[in-house]
Amino acid sequence: MSRILIVEDDREIAMLERDYLEIEGFETVLISDGEEAVSAALGERYDLLLLDLMLPGCDGYEICRRIRAKVDVPILMVTARTESVDKIRGLGLGADDYIAKPFDPAELVARVKAHLNRYARLTGGGRGEAQRIVVGDLEILPRSWKVFKAGRELKLPNREFTLLKYLAENANIVFSKEQLFETIWGYDYMGDSATVTVHIGRIREKIEDDPAHPKIIETVWGAGYRLNKP
Repeated sequence: MSRILIVEDDREIAMLERDYLEIEGFETVLISDGEEAVSAALGERYDLLLLDLMLPGCDGYEICRRIRAKVDVPILMVTARTESVDKIRGLGLGADDYIAKPFDPAELVARVKAHLNRYARLTGGGRGEAQRIVVGDLEILPRSWKVFKAGRELKLPNREFTLLKYLAENANIVFSKEQLFETIWGYDYMGDSATVTVHIGRIREKIEDDPAHPKIIETVWGAGYRLNKP
């Protein structure tokens, strides 16, 4: 049974989220305080976080940043703030999706299921998954969710890791931005293929010897991106 942490200070909304998720068979935990939410997310196992932005003690942006720095778990922001800059900021801090209040509870449940399924697929529960992918001095451990560069562990948020992992598992194949966006983020994600460019840039900053002249993840002009593996 998947465990969902609901971080929401509006009790009516929190109860609505809880009821619809529990009807679908999810286990839920309700928290209304930001600092308490961080402690819970880092101290216990949850399969997904539903995170409100406007919270007492510590706002949703800060919660997202602190959790994402240490835990790889899908984070779905639920908030009344719908300006593009708020969405961009939340997604930039590592949130996986964004749903605006008021929302259709059925859509919320569908989003939760989609992210859980995508996360399970991309983290590789399959028996045939490679235990180790080596590209030069870069080592990717899909099952451990770790990346090492010349023996030094790198910290990659959820989307960066899954994007790098996907490219590495399909090395020497060119993928368009649209193909990568549909595979990693999905059709129902609130965004566009420009998100891929941003994430590729962040990954290069961490894995390339010279990010301005990348050798591992190459841009194939007019076509997309390719991870080069000898």
